[in-house]
Amino acid sequence: MDIIYYDNNLIVCIKPAGVISTDEEGGMPSLIREALGDENADVRAVHRLDQVVSGLMVYALNPESASELSRQIRCGDFHKSYLAVIHGVPEARKGRFEDILLRSKEQRKTFVINKLARGAQNAILDYELLGSNGERSLVAIELITGRTHQIRAQFSHRKMPLMGDRKYGAGEDNCRIALWSHSLSFINPATGKRMSFKVKPPKEYPWSEFDTSLLSK
Repeated sequence: MDIIYYDNNLIVCIKPAGVISTDEEGGMPSLIREALGDENADVRAVHRLDQVVSGLMVYALNPESASELSRQIRCGDFHKSYLAVIHGVPEARKGRFEDILLRSKEQRKTFVINKLARGAQNAILDYELLGSNGERSLVAIELITGRTHQIRAQFSHRKMPLMGDRKYGAGEDNCRIALWSHSLSFINPATGKRMSFKVKPPKEYPWSEFDTSLLSK
């Protein structure tokens, strides 16, 4: 696990694919305690990534920081963006997806539905096309809302599933899901100063098909 930043109040790190975000056996808080050499460290999740997804995450190291970061998420002061490689090419270089999503606990999937129903939620994201080879495209995504499997469900609904997405995709792509938590921006609970972090995706297929040199690190 790569630690990007650490102080007495929070830690920014890279969540590996296959590791759960929450404080369960083998989850990220356990890995962070191991990395810090303190099995009793107070590590608190304030946001999540799907187990199969990797990239930047921030964890609070005390109750006060957890409360403040959670407040920022609710109030829109906490910003996060993603990179994804999708099948197909969006019609517009920039756009917004607005849908109604319904989560099925039985199928453990999120579906786009036509009208509001019990348990349904509005979902909004903005995207920008960064590159395409005609069959696959690299897109940057900013979540306006944060729903379970939102990015995966909204792009799949438009016949542009993410590469390597075995739950929402069209088949086997011979790669891990191409969804990467690329950037985080929030206000440090202790100092009051805004902090921003960006990390490029790994140099492996299908990311390697696109020029990521222009992405600031």
